[in-house]
Amino acid sequence: MQIIEIDSLDDPRLEDYVGLTDVALRRRTEPERGLYIAESQTVLERALRAGHRPRSVLVAPRWLPQVEAILAQTLPADDAVPVFVGEEPVLEQLTGFHLHRGALASMERPVLPDASALLAQARRVVVLDGLVDHTNVGAAFRSVAGIGADAVLVTTTCADPLYRRSVRVSMGTVLQVPWTRIDSIESAAPVFRAAGFETVAMALRDDAVDLADYARAPAERIALLFGSEGPGLGRRALAAADRVVRIPMHHGVDSLNVAASAAVAMWALRGEA
Repeated sequence: MQIIEIDSLDDPRLEDYVGLTDVALRRRTEPERGLYIAESQTVLERALRAGHRPRSVLVAPRWLPQVEAILAQTLPADDAVPVFVGEEPVLEQLTGFHLHRGALASMERPVLPDASALLAQARRVVVLDGLVDHTNVGAAFRSVAGIGADAVLVTTTCADPLYRRSVRVSMGTVLQVPWTRIDSIESAAPVFRAAGFETVAMALRDDAVDLADYARAPAERIALLFGSEGPGLGRRALAAADRVVRIPMHHGVDSLNVAASAAVAMWALRGEA
C-alpha cells in the first residue's frame, strides 16, 4: 500500500470521493465509471475478501492502523493501492459527510455473472423487481443472505445494490451473496424454467396461496419474486409467475415492507440446504 497525506482537495486522485451525498450524481457516475464506494472497515474487509480490488482508500489518522491491518491481510504485499490520509474536517469537506465508520474505499465493480450460471448451483433465489429505495435493497440483501438465499437477481428497474447506501445498509452482504441483473421477470422466465425453478410471486391477491400452505410441500427449486415498494409486482411479472403466494396480514395492516416480506418468505421456504 502507498500512504499519501492529503494536502489539497483538488488532487484529481480524490475525484472518486467528491460529493458522495449527491444521490443523483452518484447513481450516474459510480456505474458509468466502474466503481462503487465501500463505507466502513467491515464493508471494506468483506469487499476485499470477496476478491474486489480497491482503486484507493480514504481514512482519518486514528483509523489508519486498523485499515493498514485489513489491507495487509487481504492484498498482496507488493500491491501499491493508494491510501489517502486526512484530518476528519478535511475528509468531511471532501465527501460531504462526517466519516465516522473508519474508512471509505473506491472499489472496482466486479463483472456480473450470467443468470444461468447463478441458477445452476442454486435452490433458493430471490428476485427484486423495481425497488427504488436503496435502503430496501440493502435490507433485503442482508435478510435473505443471512437466512440462506443462494443468489439474488435484480431487474434493470431495481435500485443499484452497489450504491453506497445499499452496501452500507446490507452490512456488506451484497458483496457476499452471488447476484446479477436480469432485464425483467417475464424475459427471464425461460431461464428459470430451463434451470428447473418454480417462480413464486409474492403478492396480496385474493387467489394467492397462503405462504404456510405452500411451505408444506414447496418445489425443490424456488425463485421468490418481490415487486416495488408501492404497487408491488406488475401485471406482466405476475402473469409470468408459476404460483402466486401471500403472507396473510392482521390488525388492518395492508402489507409488510419488501425486505421484511423477503425475510419471512425465505425463512418459511429455507429448506434443508
